[in-house]
Amino acid sequence: MKHLFYFLIGTSLLISCNGDNDTTGSIGSANNEELARLKSENRALEDRLVEKDSVLNESFMLFNEIEENLAKINLKEDEIRFRTNDVELAEDGKQWIIQEIQNINYLREANQKKVKELNVKLNNKDIEISELKSLVSNLMNKIQVQEEEIEMLRVELAELDREYVELLEAYQEQTEITVATIKELNKAYYAYGSQDELIANGVIIKEGGFIGIGKKQALKSDFNDDYFTEIDLTQKDAIEIIGKKLNFITDHPSSSYEIKTEGENNIIKIKDPKSFWKVSKYLVVVVG
Repeated sequence: MKHLFYFLIGTSLLISCNGDNDTTGSIGSANNEELARLKSENRALEDRLVEKDSVLNESFMLFNEIEENLAKINLKEDEIRFRTNDVELAEDGKQWIIQEIQNINYLREANQKKVKELNVKLNNKDIEISELKSLVSNLMNKIQVQEEEIEMLRVELAELDREYVELLEAYQEQTEITVATIKELNKAYYAYGSQDELIANGVIIKEGGFIGIGKKQALKSDFNDDYFTEIDLTQKDAIEIIGKKLNFITDHPSSSYEIKTEGENNIIKIKDPKSFWKVSKYLVVVVG
């Protein structure tokens, strides 16, 4: 009888230990899976940082080249104006002016190609390069001012020789490209809806957390562009959102806007557009 009693106790302990091992093994397996996921996310983040550094280096190189070309154009404009002040301009002087106008147009064309390259990098959804956006915006303003100065030079030269004007007018299309580029830079986009609605339409995802706990909403890396409404950030300073509770998914400094609520209608009043859109040209709001 005593041997039977000890046998039953031993069997119970063995079953208990096996149960604990199963539980421990299950938790350990979950931890390993989570650790592997975190390592994978870390590697992806490191890859994106390396890619971002590469994009920034290439962009700043283009930026500097454009700035150098702008300086050269300004210098050539001044030299042309100085030469045309000579009332007895010889034929070789005229040929020199024609050559300089052609050089200006060459630099303008080169700049437009570089600006297009910058825009491609700037509009890369997978890499946020807010460090570059304000610089490019200022650069576009400089180009626009210079195009206005070239137009003034064209008018001045029109009084001297039609051949000069024809050379400048041949590149008038470049000015139109510059205006189109500036409009592109001023585009912004917004989308809102419930969490389920935004997830279903490929705008946001739930990520992070540990073993499925504490996940947060975030903008999807390959989000659905078609779900967004396009606006001109220089023209629109208020966005209407319908919903009782607003949760911003994208980053926008709280000091750059205020929210006015009327029932279930909320108006996001943008007080400082430059600051509001600095981090992201996309606004995503989850409503409750």
